[in-house]
Amino acid sequence: MAPAFLPLFYFLLFFFFAFHLPLCFSGESSAMESVPDLQNTMYKVIDGDPCVRLLNLSGPIGCANPGRDKVLAPIIGFENVDGMSESSAILVSFEDFPSLFNRISDDLSFASKVAGVLVKSRTDVQNNLKGFSPDQKFPQAQFAPYHNFSYEWNPIGSGIMWKYYNFPVFLLTESATATIEEFVIRNENKKRAYTSNVAEFDLVMQTTKSGTHDSKSCLKEATCLPLGGYSVWSSLPPINVSSSKQSKPIILAVASMDSASFFRDKSLGADSPISGLIALLAAVDALSHVHGLGDLSKQLVFAVFTGEAWGYLGSRRFLVELEINSDAVHGLNHSSIETVVELGSVGKGYNEGVKNFFAHKEGGSAATDMTMTALKRAQESLLSANIKVASASASNPGIPPSSLMTFSKQNSAISGVVLEDFDSVFVNKFYHSHLDDLSNVNSSAVVAAASLVARTLYILASDSKDVEDSVLASINVNVSLVKQLMGCLLACDPGLSCELVNKYISPTSTCPSHYVGVIVDEPSSTPYPGYINDVPRFVWNFLADITSIPREYINSSGCQQGCSRDEVCIKAETDGKGVCILSTTRYVPAYSTRLKYESGVWNVLPSNSSDIMEIVDPVWTESNWNSIGMRVYTVQNAAYDRIVLFGGIALTILSYLGVAFSRALITKAMKRD
Repeated sequence: MAPAFLPLFYFLLFFFFAFHLPLCFSGESSAMESVPDLQNTMYKVIDGDPCVRLLNLSGPIGCANPGRDKVLAPIIGFENVDGMSESSAILVSFEDFPSLFNRISDDLSFASKVAGVLVKSRTDVQNNLKGFSPDQKFPQAQFAPYHNFSYEWNPIGSGIMWKYYNFPVFLLTESATATIEEFVIRNENKKRAYTSNVAEFDLVMQTTKSGTHDSKSCLKEATCLPLGGYSVWSSLPPINVSSSKQSKPIILAVASMDSASFFRDKSLGADSPISGLIALLAAVDALSHVHGLGDLSKQLVFAVFTGEAWGYLGSRRFLVELEINSDAVHGLNHSSIETVVELGSVGKGYNEGVKNFFAHKEGGSAATDMTMTALKRAQESLLSANIKVASASASNPGIPPSSLMTFSKQNSAISGVVLEDFDSVFVNKFYHSHLDDLSNVNSSAVVAAASLVARTLYILASDSKDVEDSVLASINVNVSLVKQLMGCLLACDPGLSCELVNKYISPTSTCPSHYVGVIVDEPSSTPYPGYINDVPRFVWNFLADITSIPREYINSSGCQQGCSRDEVCIKAETDGKGVCILSTTRYVPAYSTRLKYESGVWNVLPSNSSDIMEIVDPVWTESNWNSIGMRVYTVQNAAYDRIVLFGGIALTILSYLGVAFSRALITKAMKRD
């Protein structure tokens, strides 16, 4: 009987492996020819945009894995979180995203069970929301030149992007959303099965590994880098820096080119502030076709700042460079700035065919009055375009969040005007959100703002109340250029692969992102192009080109022989040679005024007690990381593993007993023989 037991036992083992394993891999064996093929079959890489860890002098904000290892957790839908018994990754729609994070903030017991958050994407999500802004109700209030910090410019603001989350958060692509939804359904159908579908998050930050939890310590240990980049300024016409003549009064027109979002690389900022940037670029282009600008009484200068969403890094550093008269601002004189005209959010200034804008003024000087008069004069010249400009409400506490705040805070004698599409509160319901995209702006409003500003700047530069109507009528914005810029800077199609951008640079990516990024090397007025983001490089080349003085000859060797002192080289990325042109266009480093780069290390300087903005400077940094990613796959649960383990042990013991019993029987039988 016992000898017959062994063949049966081995037959059962053979039957299990011969029948069960082919079932596991049926339909896949023909496609799997290597280990990578096997990995691709087992693991599904998920595309998404992460919320990352940022730090300031007070501590960290944003998202990251809680420790040094990857996070592994089963995935459940938001509708099932009340029954969540174990640490889980939550799949949530954007409609439910705010309520989920409110609960995480209010319920620490619930928050301790959140292993990660996966946010669904959908193209029409804006239509189902009253609004969403993760920023504060008064963004960067500490930099305001007034003390009413409780005023709500952004009443819909939740402030969630400024909080600390000890778990990873990803915004899924639409295809990834469909994949994860399928995994969640499988989990629901397998509640009593021995397998579950899990998400694996790789969002480990070096600041977490090293235990450096603020900007000062992480910079010292080189586990983070300062937020920053490069701003751009240009003049029209070019400034003769070698001339001994006293410089003309400066009319400074400014805009911002960076935005912010809960999700690092989804910072489009279509209305706030990129609509203002596009309007400024279009206005400069319109003015570049006007003859005789060099004969005007005042000098037109244009500045495009980066880092404004993170402590006004660009404008504050620009003012410091002016004070020390650095090479980055050679040709400019701080005392020559007569007034500042800023283009803020202008993409939503359109209502039933009328383009409405509001002028927020700072200071009651004669220069401010002149700017308001010039705006009205420009509006009158554009009556047929249905453009209206009104002074902002006198009940406002002051100017809204803008670069002009830093100018006014540093020197109260500097006056200016900010042109916006709102009066007392933001009309942009998606301020500093990834939902502030191309669908959130109107091209007609941007064209109208550009037309208004171009003519206003000409009136201010001419310093005359009697500018001829025919001259103003000749200053026209290129509507096609505005639409091109919107397609290039506010969408992935065509995105930065558009013809206009590719005329000047070779972009590193197609989809634009207006996140400021980090400054990786010693700041310079002539930085290595590889250290500059795509958008600032494009803006620099574009402004240099349209503000340049035409040359009588073009050097066929391009920039290879070097350009003269007053020249710059454009288009060098596209053809390898570039073109030397006569233009006053410069890069200006943008980073915290409390940082200094010494011997390859960033050091935090003590704050200057006489500089109010330095005292409140957060000194933002971004944590380093080795890799960021996410994948999903199926695992056996622990109960099944224990069953297999104990079953294996039992089978081993039974096998041993069977062999011992069989051996004893065989030995006994042989003795009888």
